[in-house]
Amino acid sequence: MSKRAVLEVIALDAEDAIAAQAGGADRLELVTDMAADGLTPSVAAFAAIRAAVGIDLRVMLRLADGFAAGDVDRLVRVAGEMRAAGADQFVLGFLDAEGGVDLAAVERVIAELDGCSWTFHRAIDHTADRDALRKQLADLPGLDTYLTAGSAEGVATGLPTLLAEAARAGEPGYEQQLLVGGGLELTHVPELLAAGVDAFHIGGAARPGGWAHPVSPKAVANWRRVLDAG
Repeated sequence: MSKRAVLEVIALDAEDAIAAQAGGADRLELVTDMAADGLTPSVAAFAAIRAAVGIDLRVMLRLADGFAAGDVDRLVRVAGEMRAAGADQFVLGFLDAEGGVDLAAVERVIAELDGCSWTFHRAIDHTADRDALRKQLADLPGLDTYLTAGSAEGVATGLPTLLAEAARAGEPGYEQQLLVGGGLELTHVPELLAAGVDAFHIGGAARPGGWAHPVSPKAVANWRRVLDAG
């Protein structure tokens, strides 16, 4: 029997986390400030969520909107504080001014993570050369996932890219799990599952009432059903 697809849900607080877990989420991405597309939550928010649920948590390491690393010293400090609070999975991704990966910033931050698992997030959808970025990151410790829509515009546009990358699974630079998210809709799921994609990420789709409202366990459960039926 094939292992079930991973469903990752964005959580802003413990209420979201409890609802997402109840709906069947396997993992949470913890952020704050969705107006800036998701920044690092407070250590207190992480601790409250960790106390509330038993599923895996990936903590965003991002201090400002956009994909520049910004204050790397502060990022390293924040990563250390999260580690000290018990965080053991992370999400990050930094580009330089030319749209290539900011390898120096990524390496400095992950040195603080001490081998923890981490996702390179949708910065890959804004890079000048996806393949080059993957090859540059290929051997970094802990990198096990790419969160991507295949395009900066979202999954509807990026689907051909996602399918092409899924077909390369296991090649150098393509060993990491594809976690598809960013304008992902239920209608995209069957084709992605058929291509071998086995991890899905939802934010707004888990909140029918919009970002001002908490995660809906019912909405998450609906996604869980579709993934499990696939």
